[in-house]
Amino acid sequence: MRSLLLALTLVLFGCAKQNTSTNCFATSTAAAPIVYSENSGPLRIVVVGLVHGHAEGLLWNANNRDDIELVGIYEPNKDLFDRLASKYNIDPALRYDDLGAMLDETKPEAASVMTSIADHTEAIEACAKRGVHTLVEKPLEFRQHEAHRIRNIALKHGVLVLTNYETSWYASIRHAKRLVDSGEMAPLRRMAFRHGHPGPREIGCAEEFLEWLTDPNENGDGALTDFGCYGVAQAIWMMNGETPSSITANVNSLKPDVYPHVSDDATIVLGFDSATAVIQASWAWTHDNKEVDFHTELGSIHAGKWDTLSTRAPNQPAVEIKPDPMPGDYQNEWTYLRKVVRGECEIDPLSALDLNVTVAEVLDQARREAHSDRRNTHQ
Repeated sequence: MRSLLLALTLVLFGCAKQNTSTNCFATSTAAAPIVYSENSGPLRIVVVGLVHGHAEGLLWNANNRDDIELVGIYEPNKDLFDRLASKYNIDPALRYDDLGAMLDETKPEAASVMTSIADHTEAIEACAKRGVHTLVEKPLEFRQHEAHRIRNIALKHGVLVLTNYETSWYASIRHAKRLVDSGEMAPLRRMAFRHGHPGPREIGCAEEFLEWLTDPNENGDGALTDFGCYGVAQAIWMMNGETPSSITANVNSLKPDVYPHVSDDATIVLGFDSATAVIQASWAWTHDNKEVDFHTELGSIHAGKWDTLSTRAPNQPAVEIKPDPMPGDYQNEWTYLRKVVRGECEIDPLSALDLNVTVAEVLDQARREAHSDRRNTHQ
């Protein structure tokens, strides 16, 4: 049955086979076998931290779906907990100020990690020691040594460490990859990613979110980390796991009075053997932006948010098309998480640990190069 699920995943998510081996991130070799949950019914889940603005998505879903059960929330800041508990009608008894105690008492199947990026390792390690699978908000890390440490923790304890991107649930992106892999739009030569928004302060992010999001020690380097990770992950996935052979980057501070400690605009260029990816990540767009253009020798594909998709043949106008719907197990992160921690579906390549360790390596190198160039320019 597991081999059948893997075969279906390869078809659904476009993992390309090269020779006799599969070059994708649907599975990874573990030092200890993954121990899947044997529970049935709603997914028993805890939240580790509420300082990430995306935590509100889980709190809302916990009140509006019957397939997840929120059994604990670790949040030392009681005022923050109380504010969100009141907004989402959360039982005050769910709050813990000791992470280990929460995990020991609630015995969850999975944890949603909603801390700063720099706090991912500590949260993952606490969960892994207790056999609890984790889903972190993107990116997994911005420092490659910490990403390697996370991988070692996951392999040692036989747990899943998954990374969530909003764009992983876009039917447009999945359909675009199928067009490339099928040969209908191929070979892929250039990718242009545009991700971001007007800025976290401009769109009204809460102060506890802004505090770490704009701190280089907690989040790397502003927009480069926050939105550059989308394009890096998708580019590597589109190239079937190929690691870029060259990485260049440039960062700018377009609004230094608003974001004095991090860059708010970044461009990363990844060179692959047969294609180039240009990643534009910014907190200075005039609108929310999550879109990509894939250019091939047979035409181009524009994949926008959710179901927005069009193709363009050479020298022809764009034609809107309706993407294939997302498979049932992969409708959203919470359906997927419940299925995958129980071994009922294969690991989605975009959430897989190996791919996201590579994303951290690329982000780390891009950040170092961008700031090295800026230092050299100002010398």
